[in-house]
Amino acid sequence: QVQLVESGGGLVQPGGSLRLSCAASGSIYSIGAVRWYRQAQGKEREFVAASTVGGSTNYAESVKGRFTISRDNAKNTVYLQCNNLQPEDTAVYFCNGDLKLYVLTPYRSYWGQGTQVTVSS
Repeated sequence: QVQLVESGGGLVQPGGSLRLSCAASGSIYSIGAVRWYRQAQGKEREFVAASTVGGSTNYAESVKGRFTISRDNAKNTVYLQCNNLQPEDTAVYFCNGDLKLYVLTPYRSYWGQGTQVTVSS
């Protein structure tokens, strides 16, 4: 079964760093655009960062200069390097990726199960 699996979350002190991973498991042909979102308790899910196959990236204003999205297409994995984390970054982080299962099939959107990031002293 094809799915996206996030990992790398945890508890970190303010100013600390984490690297989140979003890996496609199962047999796929390619991974297209991937987006990271986050949802804090009691709040709506919000966009964090995006990466296209061509290497273009986009960030929410709240994370610009602190977070970096990157990808390893050979490993079908997208990373989110989170630096200088602050308590307001505390949330469940989800990845949303467009996966092509076979060469002739269109890209379909998949969501991961989320990984918890907690920033606290």
